[in-house]
Amino acid sequence: MDVPRMRRSFRKAEQAGDDAPLWFYSHLFVTHPETRALFPVSMATQRDRLFAALGQVVALVDDLDTLVPVLQGLGRDHRKFGTVAAHYPAVGASLLATLAHFDDEWDDALAADWAAAYELVARVMVEAAEQASDAPPWWEADVLTCERRTLGVTVLQVRPRQELPFRAGQSISVETGLRPRLWRYYAPANAPRPDGVLELHVEAHDGGPVSTALAWQLAPGDVLRLGPALGRFTLPAASDRDLLLVGGGTGLAPLKALLDEVARTGPARRADLVLAGEPYDLPALLELAEKFPWLTLTPAVPDEDGELADVLESRGPWTSREVFVAGPGALVRAVAAALTGQGLPPERLHTETFSPSRPSSRAEGEVSS
Repeated sequence: MDVPRMRRSFRKAEQAGDDAPLWFYSHLFVTHPETRALFPVSMATQRDRLFAALGQVVALVDDLDTLVPVLQGLGRDHRKFGTVAAHYPAVGASLLATLAHFDDEWDDALAADWAAAYELVARVMVEAAEQASDAPPWWEADVLTCERRTLGVTVLQVRPRQELPFRAGQSISVETGLRPRLWRYYAPANAPRPDGVLELHVEAHDGGPVSTALAWQLAPGDVLRLGPALGRFTLPAASDRDLLLVGGGTGLAPLKALLDEVARTGPARRADLVLAGEPYDLPALLELAEKFPWLTLTPAVPDEDGELADVLESRGPWTSREVFVAGPGALVRAVAAALTGQGLPPERLHTETFSPSRPSSRAEGEVSS
């Protein structure tokens, strides 16, 4: 495959803005109207998510060791939409038609490369979905409590009716009957527990239909649907290095889950948790720091990327640590740059960017659906 040319071709479609996803979905729904039922009634946010996902696949198309596990996770996850193997050729045909429409240099060679790449993507996803056929496509979960911590942040306690396998730090997609067929990803703030309960930190965003419904309208007794766990923002199995955890906003959630895993299963290690922004979970964190002498908490750092980087620099060096950074994109980028600039090896830096729509693991290539 001529990967550089494929990437240039994709950029041309990206540069068309909303016209490209609009053209894609129009082509898909006209040529295969049966696929319309797989998508939400309002396509406003779905259009952006499609090209964000495709962009990440294109970025990894020549790195199969990273791409294949990501696609396998997506194949399992997409079962919740009712996606079946027969849908993949329709999507592929509309994708190639869209790329051809926006590329004035499109030719048979480029079409063949894109067809081969899409065939690989589809095959990996379909095989992963088939291998997961014994597991539920989604899990129903009962809402136990809804605690409004601030005007924008609500902490939910939910219990799946069947065991939902996940690892601390992974993300789980959530759908509420208040917003049918709109799924958004949240990272549980705890490691797996014997009672199966998950703690979800939800921040309401202006114009965010799912986050506002979960944060302001959900009540105990309501039922959610949860998708399978995704992501590799997890503690390395072969490492017992001390930890540096840096979070902003609800990026705290997966970091709190990692601490919970250390507390429950070890191995013993030191951990520093440094936070930026509104300390909505401060009482619980202070309780953890009092209970576990191996945990050092630095709360209430101003939510300024540069100031947070300065705090870390003044308290470093951190070059011997396994580092996890989660939060808004600007904060994650600033902290990552500061720590790698101090000499932290890139392979020990794990980042998770939390946007209004979902968390996505930029460093590890997790693709949104």
